[in-house]
Amino acid sequence: MELGRRLVVAIGGNAILRDGQKGTAEEQLANLEVACEAISGLVHKGVEMVLTHGNGPQVGNILVQNEAAREQVPALPLDICGAQSQGSLGYLIQQTLSRVLKKKGIDRDVVSLVTQTVVDARDPAFQKPSKPVGPYYGEEQARRLSEEKGWRIKEVREKESGEKRFRRVVASPRPLMIVERAIIRRMMRQGAIVVAAGGGGIPVVRATGGGFSGVEAVIDKDLASAALAHDVNADTLMILTDVERVFADFRRPGQRPIGQMTVAQARKHLAEGQFPSGSMGPKIEAAVAFLSDRQERSLDSFWPAGASYPLQRRKVIITSLKMAAAAARGETGTVVLPE
Repeated sequence: MELGRRLVVAIGGNAILRDGQKGTAEEQLANLEVACEAISGLVHKGVEMVLTHGNGPQVGNILVQNEAAREQVPALPLDICGAQSQGSLGYLIQQTLSRVLKKKGIDRDVVSLVTQTVVDARDPAFQKPSKPVGPYYGEEQARRLSEEKGWRIKEVREKESGEKRFRRVVASPRPLMIVERAIIRRMMRQGAIVVAAGGGGIPVVRATGGGFSGVEAVIDKDLASAALAHDVNADTLMILTDVERVFADFRRPGQRPIGQMTVAQARKHLAEGQFPSGSMGPKIEAAVAFLSDRQERSLDSFWPAGASYPLQRRKVIITSLKMAAAAARGETGTVVLPE
């Protein structure tokens, strides 16, 4: 299969931190050694690459640290916590991937970039926050935080105990544009593998008087990867998850793998509820966003007038990290193509 010249590879959070692990640096480095070994199979001469990653557990740990140390040091807002995780995870990825590539005799620079993602302050998601973040709270503490900080708090069940607890919820607005898109393109052209838009990027809105201001929100990492792929004019977006292929009727009698589908078929499956929002849904939505006209996903006019974005040469590949190289050769995975 022809991947084209520019490739955006999105790895899931489980490539860095697995269920049941504590999140130590040693655990994350060991996981990344396996992930980067798989990713290295996609690095070829003449192929420009950007790598994106999840950061949910890491940001969650930073928020827990915030809460535990709030009497000693000031707690930081969510956008700055996201920036912290981008820096630390980007460092781990660039260190590990550089080492793996060097072992294979591949001479490529790997650089990580703290990345901002533009969202619209008028996005309806800000009126209906739904993304749980941070630690669990008791009812009294949740009420106090709601009153003192204006947080939206939601009643939830704790995963381990099933006990009724409370968590903060924030908005998950749609990504519109990557602020650092020009410098990412420039580094790609110079041959660097760029680690960018970690955790969906830091959500920012246009500020009065110019520039951008951070907002406390969470951006879906797959949708942000699609926005980044648009902004660097990628040929292929590869989304690496924990299954080798997308399945229709997943975990039901008669489930079947999907080898290939068009955007129209993907939209039909989404409308039928084939891909739930908590699992494959965002990945299929990201595929549709990347393979559709970019104005379709925008709530405002951020794009240059008259710009041309060739869609027909593009593709999305969804597969597991382990099977990334095989999927790139067309041997497995699910391919989504334009209409």
